Amino acid sequence: MTICPINYRPPKKAVEVLIQTRRHKCRNESSESGLSRFELSKRLPLFHCSVIHPSLLEHQSQKQSRKQSAYNFFNPTNGNDLKDSDTVKSSQMKLKTVLNPKKKPHLINVEGLNDLYTLKNISEEESKTLLVWAHMRSLLSRSDALPETAQGIREASIAWKDLLFTIEKDKASKVAFNSSNNEEKDCPFSVSRFNDTISSNESILELPCGLVEDSSITVVGIPDGHRGSFQIELVGSLLSGEGKPPIVLHYNVSLPGDKLTEEPVILQNTWTNEFGWGKAERCPAHGSTNTMKVDELVLCNEQVVRSIVEENLNVSRPNGDIVTNVSRGSVHTRANFPFVEGNLFTATLWVGLEGFHMTVNGRHETSFQYREKLEPWLVSEIRVAGGLDLLSALAKGLPVSEDLDMVFDVEHLKAPPISRKRLVMLVGVFSTGNNFERRMALRRSWMQYEAVRSGDVAIRFFIGLHKNRQVNFELWREAQAYGDIQLMPFVDYYSLISLKTIAICILGTKIFPAKYIMKTDDDAFVRIDEVLSSLKGKASNGLLYGLISFESEPHRDKDSKWYISAEEWPHASYPPWAHGPGYIISRDIAKFIVHGHQERDLKLFKLEDVAMGIWIEQFKKSGQEVHYINDERFRNAGCESGYILAHYQGPRMVLCLWEKLQKEHQPICCE
Repeated sequence: MTICPINYRPPKKAVEVLIQTRRHKCRNESSESGLSRFELSKRLPLFHCSVIHPSLLEHQSQKQSRKQSAYNFFNPTNGNDLKDSDTVKSSQMKLKTVLNPKKKPHLINVEGLNDLYTLKNISEEESKTLLVWAHMRSLLSRSDALPETAQGIREASIAWKDLLFTIEKDKASKVAFNSSNNEEKDCPFSVSRFNDTISSNESILELPCGLVEDSSITVVGIPDGHRGSFQIELVGSLLSGEGKPPIVLHYNVSLPGDKLTEEPVILQNTWTNEFGWGKAERCPAHGSTNTMKVDELVLCNEQVVRSIVEENLNVSRPNGDIVTNVSRGSVHTRANFPFVEGNLFTATLWVGLEGFHMTVNGRHETSFQYREKLEPWLVSEIRVAGGLDLLSALAKGLPVSEDLDMVFDVEHLKAPPISRKRLVMLVGVFSTGNNFERRMALRRSWMQYEAVRSGDVAIRFFIGLHKNRQVNFELWREAQAYGDIQLMPFVDYYSLISLKTIAICILGTKIFPAKYIMKTDDDAFVRIDEVLSSLKGKASNGLLYGLISFESEPHRDKDSKWYISAEEWPHASYPPWAHGPGYIISRDIAKFIVHGHQERDLKLFKLEDVAMGIWIEQFKKSGQEVHYINDERFRNAGCESGYILAHYQGPRMVLCLWEKLQKEHQPICCE
């Protein structure tokens, strides 16, 4: 044991280096209770410095000398599968430091995690779509994991086993000189059904690959009040071993009774095995003060009803406020109710960005915000039940996967090989499994920039597993064809997207080292050339570049999509953060984030863009300088001329923007 001089005071940087390299474990006898780094540097009179055991150094050296590929991780040469207990041991193979006296989250066993990390019969080439899995296992095992992590892993493990079975079956059919099962690859643009009398809980339309934004479902029918109310339900996917499938939307229409004593009403709700029925939303909702809007549309179109009542009763109010008397207005409410017994109606339910919207006979009637873990991609079938004579049901705008045998330019669209030791920039794109069309639009537009095709910039889609077996198989085929997809070892719930952010940082520091790391979405158009040009002359360390929010506070409204409890974030405001549709960080920040989560020093937070701001604030508190560069050309809510990034751009708009750039050489919007 070496005794340091009594008057020795290590500078702050030296302490940092000491911790980072982990070559020594230095402990001050008087600091067991925990001192800050500043206090430690001033009050540390005596260090007892012990050298790490040689075998541990040898282990670390061997670990560094042979970087483990995803293929080797999943197919270990010794034949032993990685277990949860092994993860705990490897993550604990480190030296504790007095500079971080807080009790860290520990590692726990998570149901299904072993199944995700037991992989057979996947080739090394195929495993390139799983490059970050080996680095995420301890992240998924944290005791302070995001609330939906356990469910996302459990469901992913079932989906993964189903996918492996499907892959094996597909390979076997090819060996037998048969084409793949067409049923496995059928993601049609539309499905329909005509002239049916509805029996209870009958499945009317099956949706092989779920719903996406702008999908729509049109039902034409005649209500039959003598058979009671009728329901339109969007039913979620059901994995093997689960009970009943979730109901993503329950749309219940109650007509007046035989004696016209009951007021007609529409009820909207959701149901899950875990929580049962949620909170019902009524329309009309007399007396409700809820002014929330979904995609800028009201929850219930009561204004039309009230205006008619107002007109017929000849009531005028100088301030414009209308208070409908339910008893006096009930007759008019019935007259204006969108569904009438014996009358033909055409109802279209369409999928928006924030929720479902129902129009009846061309007029918007109701909107319903998506609820947590009940998102449109989850829907697998439409059910209609109760008192309704159905004339037709049509679902269109459904996600359609590319027929790879018919795509003539696959080679041109493939991700270029990465030959550089360090990329200029890695771009991680958040996507969802059945957003096939969006990804193809990006491949045919801004992923064709010269900087991308030359290999200076690499672009990868980060996608969680789907609960639908067919979608997963199509996604797997797409990943193997284009080489630009990284699958995530969890189901793609919105509340888990922060894990994708960490995965992007892992890929950009440990696997494809890059000077800059960018995060964006699959409905964004990014001018890669302008991004690279704008980065020139800017700080290459401690950089957050994008549309920065310097003053913001948590949403405390429980009905908000971005609701954050005081337990999740007790402070009145957030540190600066960049809006999620697109931002760039420097490599040192990405490394800090990866290391901080590996050591379980950083807090997990479900809002990914705000989470990045929180982690960068911790980077700043560690003594590093941070450069917040705000650029309003990152358009987070649409497109404006002169953009660097345009958000909320569907596939058609993305291709239009690319065409305008090629022809006019100006960033002009397509609206």
